[in-house]
Amino acid sequence: MRPGDLTGEGPPDEPATPYDDYRVVPYARAGGRLPADPVPDPGLGDEAPVPPVPPGAGGSGGSGDAERRISSVRALLQMVPVLLAVGGIVYDLCTPRDFTAIPFFTAAPLVAAPLYSFVGTVVTGAAAFVAAYAVHARFGLSPDADMVTEVVTVATVAAMAAVINRGVRRGDQRLASAREIAEAAQRAVLPEPAGQIGGYDIAARYEAAQADAFIGGDLYAVQDSPRGVRLVVGDVRGKGMGAVAAVAVIIGAFREAAEQEATLEAVAQRLERALAREGTRRDGLDAFEGFTTAVLAEFPHGDGVVRILNRGHPPPLLLHPDGTVRTLLAREPALPLGMGELGTWPDHADEAGFPSGATLLLHTDGVSEARDAYGRFYDPEERLAGRRFRDPEALLAALAEDVRRHSGGGMTDDMALLAVRRP
Repeated sequence: MRPGDLTGEGPPDEPATPYDDYRVVPYARAGGRLPADPVPDPGLGDEAPVPPVPPGAGGSGGSGDAERRISSVRALLQMVPVLLAVGGIVYDLCTPRDFTAIPFFTAAPLVAAPLYSFVGTVVTGAAAFVAAYAVHARFGLSPDADMVTEVVTVATVAAMAAVINRGVRRGDQRLASAREIAEAAQRAVLPEPAGQIGGYDIAARYEAAQADAFIGGDLYAVQDSPRGVRLVVGDVRGKGMGAVAAVAVIIGAFREAAEQEATLEAVAQRLERALAREGTRRDGLDAFEGFTTAVLAEFPHGDGVVRILNRGHPPPLLLHPDGTVRTLLAREPALPLGMGELGTWPDHADEAGFPSGATLLLHTDGVSEARDAYGRFYDPEERLAGRRFRDPEALLAALAEDVRRHSGGGMTDDMALLAVRRP
């Protein structure tokens, strides 16, 4: 079947291509949508001139809007202590002497403690103390029991707010340190590939389902070798440090095997053995049920083809320059890595054409298993059909944003994305 053919049927005298046996699922019509087709979601538009993004505006429109909303909320919260102090003064001026505004003055430094700096919290507490004294002084300077009690209460709460502020700031520092360590661990375990490797344009993206999480069980790696550019995308079963350790083992084994092994099948076997060794070091359930779904790909130098070996992973998508999208299904499905005890058989890499301008998209199940409010799964093949993107980075950014929009921002699984384009 020809790369641009939608039916698999060519003219009677046309010779067969060497990729006729590869199972592909055509979805999009070449040239985009027909007039009766529904208008696509605006999150994944056809290629068009993109206005420059101002510095600091965020990578996508959704994230930029979210940052602006967060900034607006933060600015509003920082006004609360001032509004409380002013409200207390107004309340005292507008009510008889028997009514007290002390709740306003005590709340102001407590609200300021997690929002302001230490100096700002102390200043807010001092201002509340002065205001509490002033509202009593207007009725006379002679102190009474109520005045002393209320002023001492405000002073005590202001001192407590300063102590709370110190604790909050130390917690923020520890959190910032932990974030830096997590970022360093991500760069070490899951480094960002170069923008161009072996003459191919490369883009990778990791989207964590949990806010402020940096790395989990999803993985990707790209390696240039004497036999071509090789890559792997995978998903380790489980979460936590056990999954991160397995990711480190698989990526380390892949980089070594990609340089040394003559075939993609041999690379997969090396990963199988490495994961089996890792399984013997694990305790409990992971020792028996640990596995990794993975898809490996190889782009031989100058051949214009891609070889793919799938180990129980979501199939990759091949995006042609005309907007046609194909799902590259394995002819012989295989078990994920780490499940060799259930059965073994020779790995087999399938081959497909990879023409100039085409893009191979690999992803984890965080994409295909994302659900909307009605429980419908996200279909990347359908959503990408007929669309064009200026480069792999634009493709991944649009896809990640569309997945988040589809799931309403409530993703339940991480997603790793890797795109390779032949210029």
